[in-house]
Amino acid sequence: MSIKEVESQVISEFEMFDDWTDKYNYLIELGKSIPAIDEKYKQPKYLIKGCQSQVWLHASYQNGKIQFTADSDALITKGIVSLLLRVLSDRTPDEIINSDLNFIDKIGLKDHLSPTRANGLTNMIKQIKLYAMAFKAKNQKNQG
Repeated sequence: MSIKEVESQVISEFEMFDDWTDKYNYLIELGKSIPAIDEKYKQPKYLIKGCQSQVWLHASYQNGKIQFTADSDALITKGIVSLLLRVLSDRTPDEIINSDLNFIDKIGLKDHLSPTRANGLTNMIKQIKLYAMAFKAKNQKNQG
């Protein structure tokens, strides 16, 4: 399934809810389903800077695709990161780098987050794209 197709699924899921209380509850539920990050990645070098809560993000590269694992000490933030991983994990570096993540605006997520959480979301996306650029550069170097 393409990034656009997964984004469409997410948009459809959020359209089922009329108000943001229900959407927040759904985000919390999504966060509970995120695969556990290995404890060895819960250290400062994997923390995303600029987040109100603690968010750990780890990336690995196998068979041309990047797999992400993450965790957060805040339920809503964990839900947000689970959405990002659902859309961007198990993708090629180019797919991640070129993704525009329209679903975030379409579901109104940024509009309904506190400024510090919205900043954290931006930083999560930046970190995911940085991992993608690093794996792409490393892969090109190995092939060159």
